[in-house]
Amino acid sequence: MAYSEDHIALAAEYALGTLDADERAQVETMMAVDTEYSALVHAWELRLGVLNQMVGSVEPRPVVWENIKAAIGHSTEAKAPLVLPQAEQPAPPPPEPAAEPVVAPVVAQAAPAVQDNTIADHANVIQLAGRARRWRSVASVATALAAALVGMLAVQVYRPELLPDGLRPKPRIQIVEVKTPAPSPVPSAQYVALLQRDAGSPAFILTVDAATKNFTVRKVGADAEPGKSFELWLISDKLPQPRSLGVIGGSDFTARPVLADYDAGMINSALFAVTVEQAGGSPDGKPHSAPVFTGKLIETVPAGAPR
Repeated sequence: MAYSEDHIALAAEYALGTLDADERAQVETMMAVDTEYSALVHAWELRLGVLNQMVGSVEPRPVVWENIKAAIGHSTEAKAPLVLPQAEQPAPPPPEPAAEPVVAPVVAQAAPAVQDNTIADHANVIQLAGRARRWRSVASVATALAAALVGMLAVQVYRPELLPDGLRPKPRIQIVEVKTPAPSPVPSAQYVALLQRDAGSPAFILTVDAATKNFTVRKVGADAEPGKSFELWLISDKLPQPRSLGVIGGSDFTARPVLADYDAGMINSALFAVTVEQAGGSPDGKPHSAPVFTGKLIETVPAGAPR
């Protein structure tokens, strides 16, 4: 529903609290019978409510109330003489002598006409003054509201910690993913053992990685007899008997991870030996022939050295 400028001004002044008792009663009556007008008043209350959050309460000095009472009394005394002439009509002039019968009716009719125009002019002036007062109040409220909003925005940008919790802007959290290259792994130490017989040419080369404890056996100059297999053993004084590390395959390279079960000190000090067993290796985990090739590990590449 479209409302007049007076109705909108009344709603704003009602929310501001500057109406007198009659005007407030008028607004409350309109709110009771018109839900849209009630919503308009509540909208003004929400707009002007920001001013209460930006301004703290201040207790006026006692002399303020005394000045208000003095001003009220002064204005009442000043207006009293102005009201009485409008309320009391001047007495009609006395009748003229009979020689001039026409003058009296003319004067009696002219006085009420002037009086009616004066009352109408005063009513128009009062109505226009009320409208001007309302719109001055609305303009002041709008100016104050705009200034408060500008101030609140400035505080939100530069000093958000001064605002109440409900008015503080939510912090913006931006997650930035920074990808850093993975550090290059440090090269581990490498150990090699030449498995040979009587310091002759090596039959096998055993290579052990210190980090993973995986080993690789490379066949150099040994060939197994038909129906036989070469089997690798670890011999240490810390063990009651030799431990099998598996059968060496028929290809040039054989890799095994079984050294992971032993500590580094035992591996570095142990003797590695190769025996000739039946096809597929020892059936009971014990060597069945004397070692034919033996050797011990030596460090060929220290840890961290470039390859």
